[in-house]
Amino acid sequence: MDNTSFKIHDLKSQPILDTLWPTVINSLKSEVGVVAFKSWLTQLSLEGMQKNTIYLSLPSSFLIDWVVPHYGNKIEILFKRYFKETIRVKIILIKRETKKNSNKKELLDKNMTMDHTSPLDQRFRFEKFIVGKSNEFAFAAAKRVSESDKVFFNPLFIFGGVGLGKTHLMHAVAWDIMEKSPNRKVVYLSAEKFMYEFVRSLRFKDTMAFKEKFRSVDVLMIDDIQFIAGKDSTQEEFFHTFNSLVDQKKQIIISGDRAPSDLDGLEERLRSRLSFGVVGEVHKASYEMRLSILLAKSEETKEIKIDHKILEFLARKISSNVRELEGAYRRLIAHVELVNRPITLDTARQLLQDLLRANDRRITVEEIQKKVAEYFNIRLNDMVSIRRSRIIARPRQVAMYLSKTHTPKSLPEIGRLFGGRDHTTVMHAIKKVEQLCQLDSAFAEHIKTLKRSIGM
Repeated sequence: MDNTSFKIHDLKSQPILDTLWPTVINSLKSEVGVVAFKSWLTQLSLEGMQKNTIYLSLPSSFLIDWVVPHYGNKIEILFKRYFKETIRVKIILIKRETKKNSNKKELLDKNMTMDHTSPLDQRFRFEKFIVGKSNEFAFAAAKRVSESDKVFFNPLFIFGGVGLGKTHLMHAVAWDIMEKSPNRKVVYLSAEKFMYEFVRSLRFKDTMAFKEKFRSVDVLMIDDIQFIAGKDSTQEEFFHTFNSLVDQKKQIIISGDRAPSDLDGLEERLRSRLSFGVVGEVHKASYEMRLSILLAKSEETKEIKIDHKILEFLARKISSNVRELEGAYRRLIAHVELVNRPITLDTARQLLQDLLRANDRRITVEEIQKKVAEYFNIRLNDMVSIRRSRIIARPRQVAMYLSKTHTPKSLPEIGRLFGGRDHTTVMHAIKKVEQLCQLDSAFAEHIKTLKRSIGM
C-alpha cells in the first residue's frame, strides 16, 4: 500500500487514460485468466494520473498485499505499451463510502455479493500437490469430484491435522471445476466465514437472501467445519443448506481437523450427514514424501540451489507438517537472496533453530516398539514375550538398540520395558545390531529406513 500525500481530487483523469482503461482491463483479463481476474482484480479502479504516475485503487489492504506482488508489474507493462514517456503505476487504498440513505438490504447484498466467496490461492493446484501413501485416497477422491459434473458421493469430507494439505486439495478442486466448467457456480469459504455471513443476515433481518445465495450454488466448499462446533443456530442453518443441496444433487465438499464421528460439539444428525459420503484422511507425510516436496520446491527455484544433503536434513528433522517444511525451505531461499551466500548445513541449523526445536520431540520406547513391530510384521506383544525364535528375537534386538540410541532410558529401564529383561540382555542386543550393521549393508539399510519412519 502506498502512503500518498495528495488528496484523491488532485488526480487528473486524462482523456487518453480513460479511453485506454477498458483496453488495459481486457488485456489483463486475457493474460491472467478469467478465474484469477474474478478472484482478485474485479475491484481494481482507475483514479487518475499525477505527473508520470498512474494511480489505481483497491478497497482493502488484503487485496493490495496480494495484487501488487503478483500482478503489479504486469499492469505497469500493459500501460507502458501506450505511453511514450516513462510511467509508473501505483495501487492505493480507497474504501468507497456507502451512502447514508442506503437501506439495510442494499448493504447486505453488496457485502455478500462481493465477499461470500473467499479468494483462491494460485499455487494450490493439483499439479503442485505431492501424492504419497499418506494422502493418495483423499487426492483420488478430490480428483474424481473435480473431473465430473455428476455427483458420485456427497459429501466429500477431507480431514487431517494442521498443515498437511487439506486446504491445498480444496483450492485445487475449486480451480479445476471453475476452469473446466465455468458455468458452474462454485462457492468456497471457511466455516467461520459461513457463520459470519449468517450472523449478518440475522442482523439485517434478511435470512432469505442468505438462503438463496448458498442454496443456489452448484458446488459448496466449507473449510474447517470444526469451527461451528457448539454454535447451534449456525449448525441448524448449515444442516438445512446441506440437505437442500443434496436434494438438488449439488456437490458438497467439507474439510475438518478430525473425522466426522470425532467432531465434538456437532449435532448427531449433522455428524451423520457428514459421514454419509466419502471420508478421506490426510496423514502426516513420510520422510520420502517430505523429501519429494522439497525436491519439487527446488525445481521451482532453479536459480537458487540448496544442497541435497540439506534437503534431506530438513525432511528428516521437520516432520510435524508440510506447511512448516515449506516455510523452512522458503526461509533458506530468502537467506540466499538477501546475503548472496550458499547455505551450509551449519547455517541451516542456525537459521531454523526455532523450527528444529519445535520438531525435536522426545521419542518413547513404546513408540519404537510399535514401529519396529509394524515394520517386521510381528505382534506388538512379541516385544515383551518370552519367545526366542529369530523371527521375533531379531526385531526385539533392533527395538532395544534404537531405544538405547534414541531415548534417554538406561539399560535396566529398557530391559524392564521389554518384559522385565536384564540389562545384560539389552547390552547383547545393542552389540549384535551394531555388528550386523557393519557386516550386512542390507540390514544397515533396514535400520536407516526404520529411523526415518520414526522421525529420528
